[in-house]
Amino acid sequence: MKKFSFLLILLSLILIVAACVQQGGESESEGEGGSEGEANVENSEGEGIYTVGIDTTYPPFEFQKSGEYQGIDVELIKAIAENQGFEIQFRPMDFIGIIPALEEGELDLAIAGMSITEERKEVLDFSDPYFDAGLALVTTKDNTEINSLEDLDGKIIAVKSGTTGSKFVGENREKYGYRIAYFDDSPSMFLEVANGHAQALVEDYPVIAYAITTRNLELKTVEERLTGEQYGIAVLKGKHGELLEKINEGLQQLRDDGTYEEIVTKYIKS
Repeated sequence: MKKFSFLLILLSLILIVAACVQQGGESESEGEGGSEGEANVENSEGEGIYTVGIDTTYPPFEFQKSGEYQGIDVELIKAIAENQGFEIQFRPMDFIGIIPALEEGELDLAIAGMSITEERKEVLDFSDPYFDAGLALVTTKDNTEINSLEDLDGKIIAVKSGTTGSKFVGENREKYGYRIAYFDDSPSMFLEVANGHAQALVEDYPVIAYAITTRNLELKTVEERLTGEQYGIAVLKGKHGELLEKINEGLQQLRDDGTYEEIVTKYIKS
């Protein structure tokens, strides 16, 4: 009798353990399915958080102060996102790395004082223009020899890599006879000219005008508009079409209600 009772108890334990194992396997399977579902919530149209590429060495459009991102581009894309009901997160990087990051899917969009060009349109789709820029020729305040591109023969001109300024000076090097020094950021380029290691630089006019005013740089512009570029917000070509529509709609609404003008005049006095 005791032996029979012992067998019953043993059998019951085996059945309980088997049931637990089966239930645990089902729970684990459900857990894996749930994790896979969560992983699929990426930056598809209308879902998730969009990653925005910016270059924080580019005031007044993007810079970092007291640990916070500030500038025209930063405030503008924040206002557009709020207006259109989507979320963003910023990813700062050197300007030259922004287009490759868009191509690799590391960024969803970029707002980085990026000029709209036919070359860039081969790989990017742009929003409606949000700022009229153009390139300026810059030298030191005490320089009386350089008044135009024609005065640069045999001299060194500094420029930021990967920009429309870089493309412009490269295309015109033989015509004007200067040498080119390339830099990854604007402050290093400004310093190169201020210290006399380069005799001139090319930079977007609003950027250098802001820098000269706010940082008391010993620099001056000698030709304010070498070109007439416009800035646009970029996404990878053929991707995020719905997002680009929202950006354009939000940008227009900000223009209409005066928010755009408030943001720009906060950093660039008219």
